[in-house]
Amino acid sequence: MDDKGRLRIAKRIARELPENSIVNLGIGIPTLVTDFLPKDKGILLHSENGFIGLGAAPSPGEENPDLVNAGGGAATLLPGGCCFDSSMSFAIVRGGHLDYTILGALEVDEEGNLANYTIPGKFVPGIGGAMDLSVGAKNVVIAMEHVSKHGEPKIVKKCSLPLTAPRQVNLIVTEQAFIRVTPAGLVLEEIAEDTTVEEVVKNTGAKLIIAEKLGRF
Repeated sequence: MDDKGRLRIAKRIARELPENSIVNLGIGIPTLVTDFLPKDKGILLHSENGFIGLGAAPSPGEENPDLVNAGGGAATLLPGGCCFDSSMSFAIVRGGHLDYTILGALEVDEEGNLANYTIPGKFVPGIGGAMDLSVGAKNVVIAMEHVSKHGEPKIVKKCSLPLTAPRQVNLIVTEQAFIRVTPAGLVLEEIAEDTTVEEVVKNTGAKLIIAEKLGRF
């Protein structure tokens, strides 16, 4: 997926976030959401390594080695932001105080099951905060490419990889589609401007319910 696709995902997710919400951004594509948040909506970004009030990445040469996001990237703190220790940070997560968490994924299935931390036989550094975030946040949004590097669907009928969390995903946003997870199944609500319903269905390994009024983004 090229940069255009990643930015499309981030921009669409930013539009979805309501005013005055507290949002956690995962590593990768989710971090791009920061650049598209309207300043007048009062959205606060939480980072599980210990602060609320995450700002955009600093300009080159203005990095503070003591201020990094959960992925270790240089970060800024907005006026009014605050720092705290790990126990407080995860009390916020586990206490249900996050309105949204935005995460990447390896697989998501029809039931909203999430697999995003390991592939058997491959080295991974650990699950990190993904398990806590996906069960602690009120809404779980997945930001990912529609198919893997090998061309395999990442939205599947049933996850084959170890689960991070069962039945927690609410929205899936890819460079091709905006999909809502519902009790009836996966509802395709919007498609990208440069794609078709047929292409999205072909690249999806799960059944899609096509919305009556299909939007574009």
